This record gives sequence, C-alpha cells and structure tokens, in this order.
Amino acid sequence: MIAAGPAAELPLRDIHLPAPPALPWWPPAPGWWLLGALLIVIAGLIYLLWKMRRQRRWRIAALAELTRIENTFSRTRNREQLLRKLSTLLRRVAISRFPHTDCAALTGAHWLRFLDQMTELDGFSSGAGQVLATGPYRPANGADCEAADLLALCRDWLCKLPARKVCR
Repeated sequence: MIAAGPAAELPLRDIHLPAPPALPWWPPAPGWWLLGALLIVIAGLIYLLWKMRRQRRWRIAALAELTRIENTFSRTRNREQLLRKLSTLLRRVAISRFPHTDCAALTGAHWLRFLDQMTELDGFSSGAGQVLATGPYRPANGADCEAADLLALCRDWLCKLPARKVCR
C-alpha cells in the first residue's frame, strides 16, 4: 500500500516550454504561401503579355510604314518611288522575321516565290506582286490600278506573316 500525504511526493519535474524557434517567422502561414503563388502567377502573366505585345510591335510598325508609303504615293503618283519603297519595306520585314541566309540575297522570281511561300499567298509570283520584279523596267501605264492591287497585296502579306520569328 502506498501512503498518502505530503511525504509521498512523486519526483515530477515542472512543466517546461520548448525552446523558441531560431526563425520566428518561418514557416509562414498558409495564406502567405498562397500570396506568394499568386504573385508568381501574376508575374508570369505580365511577362507573357509583354512578350506578345513585343511580338506584335513589328507588325504595327510595318503597317504604319506601309500607310506612309501609300499616302506618299497618293500625293506624288511616283510609281518608281512606290516600287522602291515597297520592295525595301518587304525586304526589311523579311530579313527581320526570317533567317538572313534565306532571304537577303534573293532577287527576281526567287524573291517573289519566297514572299508567296511565307504566307501561302500567290499574288507575288503570279499576281499584282510581279511588278516588284518587273516594274522598274516597264512603262508606267496603268499604274493606279496596279498600285492599289500591289498595296493591298503587301498589306495582306504583312498581316498574314507569323507573329513569331521563323527559324529554320
């Protein structure tokens, strides 16, 4: 039998708390984890939107340049200047969008076929775009109708080019 009373105390130690953590703010509460994940998702979306906008910027600039060329032609009716500026614009866009070796040295029918292949149009090789290769060597009769068709074809070509750079 066990005797009861103050003399029969058990050898118990007092209650003690664990040592404080080395980093009192770690680990964060679940709300902070969710906030961090949300910030990462928002940053990713902002990056994607910025990248998409940057990819469209060249098209906006090229179409604006085409509009300037069109306005200049409507004032001056200078067919040779129109052909030269359109050819330069198309070549600049092609060199910036495609590998330099694919398009920089092309001339004549090869250049026109390249323009058709990039957008699956056939207006350069067999339509109004032929004037880019033959126009500087022909008389200027029928220039207004030809110019309107050529400007429309160039606008279609710029609009149908892939948004991303094409690397082959």
